[in-house]
Amino acid sequence: MSLDPAPYLGSLQNNIRQRPIPWDGAARAGTITEAQLAKIRAVDKVRKEQRKQVVESDLDGYRILFVGEPGNPGVLESASRRSDVVQYILVLLGDLLQGVPALAKALYRDSDPYRHLIPLLAHSTNLEDPIPLLTSTVLATLMANAHAASPATENALPLILSYLCGLASNANDAGLQDIAVMDYSSLLYSQTNRQLFWKQRSETVAPLIDILRKAAGVGAESSASLWSANTSSRTGGIEGLSGGIGLQLLYHVLLVLWQLSFEAEDIGDDLNDEYDIILLYTQLLRLSPKEKTTRLLLSTLHNLLEANPSTLLPTAVLARLPGLLQNVSGRHLTDPDLQEDLGRLKEMLEEYQKTKTTFDEYVAEVQSGHLRWSPPHRHQVFWTENARKILEFENGEIPRKIAEIMAKPWENDKAVLAIACNDVGCLVKEVPEKRHQLEKLGLKTRIMELMQDSDENVRWESLRALGGWLKYSFESN
Repeated sequence: MSLDPAPYLGSLQNNIRQRPIPWDGAARAGTITEAQLAKIRAVDKVRKEQRKQVVESDLDGYRILFVGEPGNPGVLESASRRSDVVQYILVLLGDLLQGVPALAKALYRDSDPYRHLIPLLAHSTNLEDPIPLLTSTVLATLMANAHAASPATENALPLILSYLCGLASNANDAGLQDIAVMDYSSLLYSQTNRQLFWKQRSETVAPLIDILRKAAGVGAESSASLWSANTSSRTGGIEGLSGGIGLQLLYHVLLVLWQLSFEAEDIGDDLNDEYDIILLYTQLLRLSPKEKTTRLLLSTLHNLLEANPSTLLPTAVLARLPGLLQNVSGRHLTDPDLQEDLGRLKEMLEEYQKTKTTFDEYVAEVQSGHLRWSPPHRHQVFWTENARKILEFENGEIPRKIAEIMAKPWENDKAVLAIACNDVGCLVKEVPEKRHQLEKLGLKTRIMELMQDSDENVRWESLRALGGWLKYSFESN
């Protein structure tokens, strides 16, 4: 998949191409050899067709020029003390890799084509230093064009990803972020690379999720803001994006996560558990400004839900994705792939909703870690029919999860605590003989603490829950 270079990178490369380099002086000073100079001049500032012909007729010679051979160092090694020459050679190498695909495979004839490139990533701690920036792009292009699996590639990739994550994490410079994200996209061409990318997710995936959260207008930490955002009636449109995230950066981030979603069977559950990806993508779909972003959102959701139906479809329903898909169907859509993914998603969710029960819906909501005033919480018949089942489900998993939810302060969404108190009170009322099971989880103590909460609704629901507890305590005495 070929993308135009990021504007900042393209401008930097153009400036370097136009710089005059005193090549003859560099050769006389021993910075480069006469043989290296001859090969550089044969492809420098010539037409693309001529350049391609020259390199293809001497692939081994250009392999030696850039990576060297025993007793004959490559030009990056011999010119290492001249930053201007190194920058020029990196741009030239990048151009040749783009214009002469065969060169990448020729470089891989060397057992380690990265050995003189990887050290350049640490040339400076300044994120705007051209040498590491240009090197990362050369490395990404080299790997993407060669598609060669090797021990050298597996060793080099984590180092490249670590450098790029520094750019992607720089929230103050969207230009650098875009360079990193586009290089990520180039690198995710194989399952092995995608698995390594996921393995380093605290460095690689987390900054991308932060960018998407910013675009969706939700907080970086709490999922409560995501649940709140998904009850909003805002719809798509370029003005819907928040946080100053540009359309190009948004598209490239979505592209990388779409590529990663081809490993959904292995990573889908963790991706949702750690980053609330279904909620986040539902909100972004609501705001999506263009067909190309909508297409990536729908395709990624489809990959995730298809690979993990039992765990992620309930979350999708709670996030109100089915209703949103109906709204998306009403947009003027022309892309056939988008329409196909939309149709398959709707069908998948409709089939799931035909078979799920109110009990399933409640379990999914509790397992999501966030409660809202959905119908079961206030439905007396639901509690009469399901309270015992809730306590016994998966050996008490649901009460344990409620205890986990109630242990958090929920400063930004106090309704969660009020709902949890309501549910505990209903369990005690319907199955009073099991209240000791709840006490062992610390729920009675937590409810007593919440009677002093600053929120009026929390205080009221905790009082009602404790009242039921005390009633059955007196009756048993």
